[in-house]
Amino acid sequence: MKYFYILSYFIIVLSFSSCVTQRKIEYLQDKEKGLKLFPESNIQDYKLKPFDEVFIQISSLDETANNVFGSSTANLITMGGMQPYGASLISYSINGEGYLQLPIIGRFNVKDKTLAQLTVTIKDSLSRILNQPNVIIKLVNRYISVLGEVKNPGHYSYSQDRISIYDAIGISGDITDYGNRNQVVLIRNQQGKNLRVTLDLTESNILSSEYYFMRPNDILYIKPLKKKFWGMREFPFSVLLTSITTGILVLSYIKK
Repeated sequence: MKYFYILSYFIIVLSFSSCVTQRKIEYLQDKEKGLKLFPESNIQDYKLKPFDEVFIQISSLDETANNVFGSSTANLITMGGMQPYGASLISYSINGEGYLQLPIIGRFNVKDKTLAQLTVTIKDSLSRILNQPNVIIKLVNRYISVLGEVKNPGHYSYSQDRISIYDAIGISGDITDYGNRNQVVLIRNQQGKNLRVTLDLTESNILSSEYYFMRPNDILYIKPLKKKFWGMREFPFSVLLTSITTGILVLSYIKK
């Protein structure tokens, strides 16, 4: 009998130790419950890199411009409702050396240029060819990857200019109860090198962090808690406790 009681006590203690406290699954924990302002960090504009894809629409008062560049307004509207992989079919690719090839304009280096700078460059190049040229540029390869302890890990595309870490977690179905919100790893390719930074999503100061907004091709990895490693979530505690209780009752009845 004493072995059954000892085993029951052990199972109960083990089940409680596998529970995840509320504090471990809360975001933006702060002792101050009132209004608190966090200054937004100075986020630099995205700079083009080799193998990026950009959609370029060039138009002017000259009707022949649309035929030359093949970028009518209809194409832009189509792109708005098109999947990113389909949009890449009507985009221009930057080669491995950072060069972009366009009709009439030719080949020129766009590495480390922002979209605004590229717009000015193309517009200036066409000013002597077209009558009042208008240039619209959109980055096509807006992808992020969310991996680890989220409900729907995967590779996601987005259309807005900026996407925060919490937006990325939201589109992946949120972090599971066994995800470590204190050690979220952000991987980013920056100037040809892979940057790895660990973020704490429970700290409110992250709202002013330079890594609060993700960049195209960023990878967000949610580490599992140690409790998940031991497989406590899947362990059939209810079945085991029921079996132990039944065994104790049977032995008690036999002993009587």
